[in-house]
Amino acid sequence: MKVIVLGAGLLGVTSAWFLRELGHEVEVIDRQAACAAETSFANGGQVSVSHAEPWANPGAPLKLLKWLGREDAPLLFRLRADARQWAWGLQFLRECTPARTRHNIRQIVQLGTYSRQVLRALRQELGLHYDQRTQGILHFYTSEREFEAAHAPAAQMRELGCDRRVLSAAEAVAIEPALRGAQHQLAGATYTPEDESGDAQRFVTELARQGAARGVGFRLSHQVTALHAAGGRLDHVEVIDPQGRYQRLQADAVVVALGAFSPALLQPLGIRLPIYPAKGYSVTMPVRDPGRAHQVSLTDDEYKLVFSRLGDRLRIAGTAELNGFERQLNRVRCQAIVRRVEELFPGAGDLERAQFWSGLRPATPSNVPLIGGTALPNLFLNTGHGTLGWTHACGSGRSIARIVSGLAPEVDFAFTGAASRRPGHAAGPRRPAAAPISGA
Repeated sequence: MKVIVLGAGLLGVTSAWFLRELGHEVEVIDRQAACAAETSFANGGQVSVSHAEPWANPGAPLKLLKWLGREDAPLLFRLRADARQWAWGLQFLRECTPARTRHNIRQIVQLGTYSRQVLRALRQELGLHYDQRTQGILHFYTSEREFEAAHAPAAQMRELGCDRRVLSAAEAVAIEPALRGAQHQLAGATYTPEDESGDAQRFVTELARQGAARGVGFRLSHQVTALHAAGGRLDHVEVIDPQGRYQRLQADAVVVALGAFSPALLQPLGIRLPIYPAKGYSVTMPVRDPGRAHQVSLTDDEYKLVFSRLGDRLRIAGTAELNGFERQLNRVRCQAIVRRVEELFPGAGDLERAQFWSGLRPATPSNVPLIGGTALPNLFLNTGHGTLGWTHACGSGRSIARIVSGLAPEVDFAFTGAASRRPGHAAGPRRPAAAPISGA
């Protein structure tokens, strides 16, 4: 078949790679002039199966009330006259029950574990290099209450096969000696030795290069303007080329991997996705003093920040601001990240050469992404991955490639759509229960 993939970030390029591996003619379309130029460009760098507790959990409503009005809050709802934001917020609150949290953790861990396995196999097969580190992820806590609250989710993750170990402060410092200056602040930590980190943008760029060498086509600098259906199927994709001309592109199947921009494109077709942009920030700076800089990838629970070592660079990312689609840097939030870096690792990074960035994460209320079919038999989704696009990319890409091909996915996950269907053919093998796609 001919398959068009909309989006050249982590999810789009991995989808294209695995579709080509299954023998399809594949073309990727993106409005940017290069791959991984938006949300995948400067993320936190973690391949973190252990980062599976969703934002929506029983403790979230009280935290949100505490953070209201704080410009440097880890999760900031900037209320707008935006019906989609309010609808998303109500769905978020519904996901905060203990039962929903347990269900969502299961989905996130199962997809993450599978995806990490696929990433490792792909890295070995292709000889990929992207400043990867396989030293695990250390999640540290400065609040006794939050540390105690982390025990139950960590236990559930261990039951699901994610080896997330509970550690004392001293044990945490033994794993990452750069934390020794902050040991007196630590209540404890969890450590997942199988987790990884690496530069997502470098990974995508290299995978796209190798994909192009194997026949994947790329139409970059092409703006997708509309999807048009006819006869109960998707008929064509409307794009504007770099010269400003409209083009109609047709294919046997289309995969939408446009992150936070997916809902607006699909809504005219009657497909409503519960995705809202959550603006995240990152700071990248050269290592100034290797003896003070961290080696292991870290998660700071109090400030909701992640720290990765990318070669001779430090990448610190996090916070979430729900404020529509604007990407303007909020200097208060940027400086809050820098202050925290200096508190924990004084002198480790070159602050004068720090580069700030923001990106729009495609967040669902549950933190569970939308992968699978839609009401149109030749239109598919691979979107809504929130903060876990890097963690889930390879597993999601391989899964959607199998679904498009009429094959059953290899992981137990709540894929969208009732059954795998090969476009133009009868229904194929049954898939796991569908995830809801409703108003947002």
